[in-house]
Amino acid sequence: MSIHYFIDEAGDSTLFDRHGNVIIGNEGNSRFFILGLLKAGDPYSLRRNMDHLREAIINDPYFEGVPSLDPNRERTAIAFHAKDDPPEVRYKVFELLRQRDDISFIAIVCEKSKRLDYVLGRQESDSTYHYHPDEMYDYLCRRLFKDRLHLADEYQVIFAQRGSKKRTQALERQLDIAQERRLQEIPKDERPKIHVRSGLSKYNAGLQAVDYYLWALQRCYERGEDRFLRNIRNHCKLIMDIDDKRNNEYGEYYNNKNPITADCLRGRK
Repeated sequence: MSIHYFIDEAGDSTLFDRHGNVIIGNEGNSRFFILGLLKAGDPYSLRRNMDHLREAIINDPYFEGVPSLDPNRERTAIAFHAKDDPPEVRYKVFELLRQRDDISFIAIVCEKSKRLDYVLGRQESDSTYHYHPDEMYDYLCRRLFKDRLHLADEYQVIFAQRGSKKRTQALERQLDIAQERRLQEIPKDERPKIHVRSGLSKYNAGLQAVDYYLWALQRCYERGEDRFLRNIRNHCKLIMDIDDKRNNEYGEYYNNKNPITADCLRGRK
């Protein structure tokens, strides 16, 4: 049995500008960093559905002249991307995703101001330490995959492309660490294989889909708007808010029994 995971992020993991000033929440800099995982039972069927929808939209006279549908701009005409897609297109994509029963979405949410406390504390105790944004990504990656790489025979893990081949190898290492820690708790006769690669969303419908889930979740956290998230909430199997410790020291875990809403986030400090 092979399981397909598609991984992307929302927000950014930057804490400082080039002068060392804290810029969390400033224009163009998010308050939260989110890493999301979409599990697709039939990624090939998802690809066909997304391609057919995009073709129908491109050939629909209603959308004639819409800039993002110009192939030369390499936006909606090439791949769906929630931030860039027109509202009418966004509605159609959410409708497509909502109707599928083979999709599940898991995310881990980090409040950057809490990570800043850790970084500043470490800098005080270790003058050689310098924060790099990849640290936050790698840490969340290990936590996100802790319980998700030990049951199947093999895993196909596709990350949204983030740069060099070295970066892909670093992410592969994070998955190996997460798997190894889990297998120490639950040994198996044969270690499941992990096939890791990075890709562009225009070649991976799963990356286009996870982008939509992340966009909806980010709107809930950054803007207190959950109307998009409500449409796909049944697919949100687990949202790990590791820095919201109002009720539990390990954070707040949202699922179908404890659904995430804008109201429940308003009480956060």
